[in-house]
Amino acid sequence: MARALASQGIQVDVATTNDGGAGKRNGEPLGTPLERDGYRLFQFQKQTEFYKVSLPLSRWVAGHVTEYRVVHVHALFSHAPTTAASHATARGVPYIVRPLGVLNAWGMRHRRPGFKTLSFRFRELPLLHRAAAIHYTSRAEQREAESIGVPTRGVIVPLGIDLEPFREPPNPSPFLEAFPSLRGRKVLLFLSRLDPKKGFDLLLPALERIRAQHPDARLALAGSGSPDYEQNLRESLGRRGLAEMVVWTGFLEGALKRSALGAATAYILPSHSENFGIAAVEALASGTPCILTPGVAVAEGLQELGAALVPTAAPDAIAEAIDRLFSSPETAAQIGSRGRAHALQEFSMDTMGARLVDLYSRLGKDKS
Repeated sequence: MARALASQGIQVDVATTNDGGAGKRNGEPLGTPLERDGYRLFQFQKQTEFYKVSLPLSRWVAGHVTEYRVVHVHALFSHAPTTAASHATARGVPYIVRPLGVLNAWGMRHRRPGFKTLSFRFRELPLLHRAAAIHYTSRAEQREAESIGVPTRGVIVPLGIDLEPFREPPNPSPFLEAFPSLRGRKVLLFLSRLDPKKGFDLLLPALERIRAQHPDARLALAGSGSPDYEQNLRESLGRRGLAEMVVWTGFLEGALKRSALGAATAYILPSHSENFGIAAVEALASGTPCILTPGVAVAEGLQELGAALVPTAAPDAIAEAIDRLFSSPETAAQIGSRGRAHALQEFSMDTMGARLVDLYSRLGKDKS
């Protein structure tokens, strides 16, 4: 977002903590502006893991918030957005909240539900009521949030990706050279974080059906998760007799990630809840035929356009979708082509930047 806004001529400063993952700090300089791709990044020491409290960040926001026309707050259930919204309110600066998908029903039920219920009532909901607007990245995300009582001041601005690397179809060779056991196979690519909400409880039983129909099929599992969850997933695959069907690639990025998308017969993201789905957009932009469950927000409307398959969140329906793409290269090519055209039109950084500029112009405090 910051890069897209900078390319539109907007001065952007990003203020955050020096979080480097659970229990870690990233080691970068603190409290001074770091020049990035057209914007400035300010980082501050984080004191706690819980709520990611950073008192230096609070002091900096309190001293500088009036220098800005608008504050765009990202995420909830964390100290940074709460303190930014509080100081903006106190000094009359409008702020926008992007919930970052945390207000979905699945997350509220499965991620520390007791804590979230209390925090939402006494911290997040008042913060949302004071916001000038609530930024959703999809209609599905907005519907879920409003169903639990979030104010109806939603604005939808889909995320954009840098489409330049996707202007040409990705070359599958580097990925197949790195993982030669996939050469000549029907490759089903899962490219995302390894997490319970990603729908492995749906995908694994679907794969049991696919194994019988397409014995040459392989699942390329491209991603990483917590060590405990990865171990649980390996054990589940073993119990189902699917271990030999899976190639673990680990986390992929850059050219190798694009190559994986080029090598895939189909891409699948069977998530129970996904407020947007960046990896799915990248797969669409690559021209890879996609299978997305309704829980993936960007899936909405794609089946009607013939740009993806969107089966119900059930193993049989998912297996049927995989079989359809594996059995008909012509159908797969048509779906991949339509998906690519849709992604190039709807999910560019330029489109996202222009929509954000329009939103800020309508809501921002006059600094003249």
